[in-house]
Amino acid sequence: KEIVLRSNLYGVRDASICVKGPRYITAQDIILPPSVEIVDTTQPIANLRESIDFCIELQIKRDRGYHTELRKNSQDGSYPIDAVSMPVRNVNYSIFSCGNGNEKHEILFLEIWTNGSLTPKEALYEASRNLIDLFLPFLHAEEERASFEENKNRFTPPLLTFQKRFTNLKKNKKGIPLNCIFIDQLELPSRTYNCLKRANIHTLLDLLSKTEEDLMRIDSFRMEDGKLIWDTLEKHLPMDLPKNKFLL
Repeated sequence: KEIVLRSNLYGVRDASICVKGPRYITAQDIILPPSVEIVDTTQPIANLRESIDFCIELQIKRDRGYHTELRKNSQDGSYPIDAVSMPVRNVNYSIFSCGNGNEKHEILFLEIWTNGSLTPKEALYEASRNLIDLFLPFLHAEEERASFEENKNRFTPPLLTFQKRFTNLKKNKKGIPLNCIFIDQLELPSRTYNCLKRANIHTLLDLLSKTEEDLMRIDSFRMEDGKLIWDTLEKHLPMDLPKNKFLL
């Protein structure tokens, strides 16, 4: 439980240890998939005192919080252990005032310590996203509201849907499940991200299940948002996309 891993992908990943004693076993002996790395490879695991073969299969999952597993005999030989997914060790903050006369400003300083699985910047980013998701149902931001009918006069959604993208994505070499790729990882602007969240679009699978017409019905969603999403998919995902799907 004390081994710290780092990965930018969600879902379960398989790993293994296979060594021959006598020897010390450390985190460096874990055979990991390319998407996962060990923060401290010197972390001790066990000490083999006899000349025996030691082989074990592991399942690794990115999660949050603390999970307690029930100890019970498993017919398939698996043994679940408690999981600690809390990379932030400590946080301090301080506020300083500055300025002259009537013009005064306050500066917020944050000090964040992590265990290495996330950088302090990444931890702050994740915390900000979680806070946005928490208060999103209560937000009533004053944004430009272009109705679907108005957009329809300017843009006719093509018959080709995101299903084409779905077919191409299934052929990607990495074989990453689409429901394990969250729209947070696309690094979309806050406005576009909030539009998708309000429509209960959380993963890439949710997004690719929508047609362009479905997206244009989302409150405050604009053609520019559709083009931005399309360009982001084309930039970050391993697939062939037709050009100029969204025309301005």
